[in-house]
Amino acid sequence: MSVPALREALRAHGGTISGLVVQDAVDGGDPGRSVPPALAARGPRVASRGADYELLLEMIFEGSLLHYGSARAVRVEDPDLALLLGDQLYALGLSRLAELGDLDAVAELADVISLVAQARADGDDALADAVWVAGAVAIGWGPSPEHAAAKALARAADPAAAGALRAAARLQGPKTQ
Repeated sequence: MSVPALREALRAHGGTISGLVVQDAVDGGDPGRSVPPALAARGPRVASRGADYELLLEMIFEGSLLHYGSARAVRVEDPDLALLLGDQLYALGLSRLAELGDLDAVAELADVISLVAQARADGDDALADAVWVAGAVAIGWGPSPEHAAAKALARAADPAAAGALRAAARLQGPKTQ
């Protein structure tokens, strides 16, 4: 699914964002590493609705990428418009998640969004990436005590947070990540 399905959904949505979807979008990142939406969709907690979760998480992930200047499916030159469209994508994805009735995932994504914002404000891209991976695992496989402890480290801006989040994700999530 990933970026092609996201492009299709955004075009179908209409409005300003549909006109800014680019055809040459790429999935981005290391081909050997799962992008967080695809990672979450593989989890047993959401398996029966994996495609729905992947698309809504693609929306939220793309919104986050728009906020920080590295979107994959939407291109916009105006940084203020990028922020607004990023917020719109957060809202689109979260509203789809709310329709599924998954309040635990809504809470997890609230943590992801706030922790990524904190990490990006601190210039810590590695932490932001670790937050996304650990959040995806918590959505797909369920949270763990290790995950909660790692998020607490991230909130405290502890230098060990990124490693703890990745370790929690490896412990709880797929063994091939």
